[in-house]
Amino acid sequence: MGIAVVTDSTAYLSADQVAGAAGPLAVVPLHVVVGGQERREGVDVGVGELVEALHRFVIVTTSRPAPHELLEVYRRLADEGADAIVSVHISGQMSATVEGAHLAARESPVPVTVVDSRVLGAAMGYAALSACEVAARGGSAEEVAEVARERALDATVVFYVHSLEHLRRGGRIGTAAALVGSALAIKPILGLRGGHIEPVEKVRTASKALSRMVEIAVGAASRARSQGRVVDIAVQHLDFAERAEQVRSVLVDRVPDAGEVRVGELGAVVGAHVGPGTLAITVAPRPPVR
Repeated sequence: MGIAVVTDSTAYLSADQVAGAAGPLAVVPLHVVVGGQERREGVDVGVGELVEALHRFVIVTTSRPAPHELLEVYRRLADEGADAIVSVHISGQMSATVEGAHLAARESPVPVTVVDSRVLGAAMGYAALSACEVAARGGSAEEVAEVARERALDATVVFYVHSLEHLRRGGRIGTAAALVGSALAIKPILGLRGGHIEPVEKVRTASKALSRMVEIAVGAASRARSQGRVVDIAVQHLDFAERAEQVRSVLVDRVPDAGEVRVGELGAVVGAHVGPGTLAITVAPRPPVR
């Protein structure tokens, strides 16, 4: 088998993406606690249940997978023939999953290289898929890990939330906390930078926020294209499907040479922190051909 890649459920890879990965790819679920009941993201809690709970003001919290859950995956991959594992996870500034992976790696029967992607969502998903491609070509564990780090770092991620309240309650708001007091007067565009959430721009309406996000995404794609790189684009949302499809349609027209422009839902873990009415755009340049 060579090198296997592990990521976690906050990559929000579709079943088709996982099945179509160039090499072995395993996804470990994070946990969601809804009304006191602990569930595993993508296994026994779905987006619909989360959205309903949030609308009913049910308390929803999230947690990392236990180290033994990660270790079970590492052991299974080793039993299936993996010589080494590269484990790519959600930003360590937003979750303790990376810490759990390091703990599990100490007991793994094969070497594990843990990568703090410093992102989440599609940016991390694309990083894991590129890692699989390098592994399939016979790259070393460090080469596989490095391409994951680079693709995650190169991604541009911007998003809009209907309300900052969910981010504030979950403690994931980062430097965007300064916007909370004026949130009624503005619709902030937020971004992932340096592993945490930062404000990007402030606009007055949701429509202007989404239009500006498209411009930022098109600019990021143009810069990558000037470097001879193809970009993949993901539009992800929570309870905002119609607008997500509209944004995708605009991006298809504006970036006709994109590798793909995909629409998908954010899952329960990220959804618990951003709330319904969230829309994110990820522009992920593919690694340079080496």
